[in-house]
Amino acid sequence: MEAVLLQGLLLLLFFVALLLYQHNATFNYFCKVAFFNCWVVAMATLLSPLAALRGRSVENMKLLRAAIRPLKHLYGIKMQVRGSEHLNTEEPYVIVCNHQASLDLMGMVEVIPDRCVPIAKKELIYMGTVGWACWLSGIIFIDRHKRGDAIDVISQTAKTIRRENLRVLIFPEGTRNQDKSMLPFKRGAFHLAVQAQVPIFPIVISPYWDFFSSKDKKFTSGTCTIQVLPKIETHGLSPKDVPELTETIRKAMRAEHPLLPCSTGATKGTGSPRHKGDTAGTSD
Repeated sequence: MEAVLLQGLLLLLFFVALLLYQHNATFNYFCKVAFFNCWVVAMATLLSPLAALRGRSVENMKLLRAAIRPLKHLYGIKMQVRGSEHLNTEEPYVIVCNHQASLDLMGMVEVIPDRCVPIAKKELIYMGTVGWACWLSGIIFIDRHKRGDAIDVISQTAKTIRRENLRVLIFPEGTRNQDKSMLPFKRGAFHLAVQAQVPIFPIVISPYWDFFSSKDKKFTSGTCTIQVLPKIETHGLSPKDVPELTETIRKAMRAEHPLLPCSTGATKGTGSPRHKGDTAGTSD
């Protein structure tokens, strides 16, 4: 009798949750966000042992990309990539991209080439199997609160990027930003490119406002456009050229997407309106 009552209660809860999912936007939002996070943790847990057989290697990024790609189909989000032919080059380079939300993961795996790793905040490495999977994939971690350590990471990466023919992805805003303005850029990404004397490819992801908003608790299906801009060379540039280079690329990204107006001024990498001390710009 108790088993029957329990089954009936569970069935009732299921139908209540189903009704809320279909008719309550806030409940729908939290369900989808929870599923997104659970999917990432589950895939990291399942794939980490397989990646561990190879050891820490940028080649393991292929596993992470394959694990994230199905999410766009599950959420009904169409990814339109334009200008991807610009990335068809064998040379090492730096990619800079605007950063809005965790959904950027879905856009990132659509466009990043082989042998490309992001620079991410150091805190990510302590997130259980997710951190382990990121470490095994060769993701570069940076301490956003210790400027000296961040500068050392940039210097070491500048040497590695050419030696190992890597591509590095950095979010120069330094934190997630869903506002109707592009945050001032940190200069770490641009110092990295200049030190390594490698080109920079700006990428602009269109705003998610039509289908996703953490503020309004909205998460529906929609279309996201990812535009890869032509490369900008750094050959012959020196550290004193970094401020102008930063502003040039920021303006190019703004021109590509008029819905992302730039706020004035670029930072020197010692702080931002949201994360003081974040020198490089990272995956948040």
